[in-house]
Amino acid sequence: MIWTLITLGFGMRGHSTSIISRSLRRMLNYQGLQHVKIIASDNLWEPISASMLLDPELMKAIDVIGAHYPGTHTVKDAKLTKKKLWSSEDFSTLNNDVGAGCWGRILNQNYINGFMTSTIAWNLVASYYEQLPYGRSGLMTAQEPWSGHYVVEAPIWITAHTTQFTQPGWYYLKTVGHLEKGGSYVALTDGLGNLTIIIETMSHRHSMCIRPLLPYFNVSHQYATFDLKGSFSEIPEMQVWYTKLGKSPERVIFKQLDALWLPDSGGRFTLELREDELFTITTLITGSKGSYPLPPKSKPFPRVYKDDFNVDYPFFSEAPNFADQTGVFEYFMNAEDPGEHRFTLRQVLNQRPITWAADAFNTISIIGDYEWSNVTIKCDVYIETLEKGGVFIAGRVNKGGILIRSARGVFFWIFANGTYRVTGDLAGWVIYAAGPVEVMAQEWYTLTLTIKGHLVSGKLNGKSLWTDLHVSFPENGWAAIGTRSFQFVQFDNFHVEATP
Repeated sequence: MIWTLITLGFGMRGHSTSIISRSLRRMLNYQGLQHVKIIASDNLWEPISASMLLDPELMKAIDVIGAHYPGTHTVKDAKLTKKKLWSSEDFSTLNNDVGAGCWGRILNQNYINGFMTSTIAWNLVASYYEQLPYGRSGLMTAQEPWSGHYVVEAPIWITAHTTQFTQPGWYYLKTVGHLEKGGSYVALTDGLGNLTIIIETMSHRHSMCIRPLLPYFNVSHQYATFDLKGSFSEIPEMQVWYTKLGKSPERVIFKQLDALWLPDSGGRFTLELREDELFTITTLITGSKGSYPLPPKSKPFPRVYKDDFNVDYPFFSEAPNFADQTGVFEYFMNAEDPGEHRFTLRQVLNQRPITWAADAFNTISIIGDYEWSNVTIKCDVYIETLEKGGVFIAGRVNKGGILIRSARGVFFWIFANGTYRVTGDLAGWVIYAAGPVEVMAQEWYTLTLTIKGHLVSGKLNGKSLWTDLHVSFPENGWAAIGTRSFQFVQFDNFHVEATP
């Protein structure tokens, strides 16, 4: 059976039992989608598990209880539901060796301590500007589409210790637990004679996840003996895969060691274990440390970048290198405009969505190099909204993601009511200059913003609007485009040039 999973993430807003059981589940069933399963509530174990114990219809509607960043532990009510328990968002940690240790520890201990049979990493590939919140918090990194550079980070190989030697449908044995001098072990089987044992000895300092706080523990040098019982005692040979986190020359990442030969030992073997190690002992012979092409060299974002949006991308898709922080910017075709602005980038949200983070009241998409200081940004803009419409281009934007509401920079705005404004922040509280300008909705205009040192100048349709405006903060940041509130606005012929 193939499951389609709907994950309900209510975040800090709490969950609604009536939406889950009396609306969503009934609607899915009515549409013949009984195979679609529901995970809830992607917050904490409580109060969803307590609600399920009190509400039979809710209990029936939810197939998996999902919690975010559970710290490897669950609660009594969640276990009493007898539902599958998942860590439906975890990790979110810098993908260095500490992040690898975090991932190795929780992959084992989420089940040992909390009976969680799935652990989902946020995120799989860090493919966003590194200076955004949670930079490089993916299992691997690919954040330079302009160069093609990528890095297969250590957490990928930590993942392989489990995923190469188990499959969906395998189940944990009861013989799992903690080692006497720190660390843990799990054992899984497919029920057909195959066995995989995963052992980790991650130290506290090398396995701290970004959340929650990790209580101190100690791991020290030890020997661990494993006895294979029942049918497993007849296993003749087991493959060994090994990782040692730390500094070279000790550092080893996902290396196959000599196999264990067991007939003469009656299914017993002993391992010497030190800090920050990971062993996979398995009957499967299919393991492999996969190869990949040498990635292109890392390069900074081009100092001169242009996009006229006339490329063969599907409409409604995102433009390369732009990173929407609030709002949605999509490729768009003006069917009624056969001329220069037939293909554009359009901000398409016309109302602020229900959000879980402190996003901005104005839309914004960033692009470029965070280290840029002296830049000239030029873009054609078209305000579709007759009333209260507004658009901006910006430089030195210093924040994004969940911090975007407080982003500072230099923002050049024009409004459909015939005014312009230069602000030092996205919210528009810091006003450097303002005044009337010949602007109206549903006409194309070219904005140019030049920032050099502490001086800023701006042009409208190539004519100077102001010069030598003094700014002091921030000293660097991304380029950006955006709109006032949630308005339909089009952008074309975007051009940014950074100078030393």
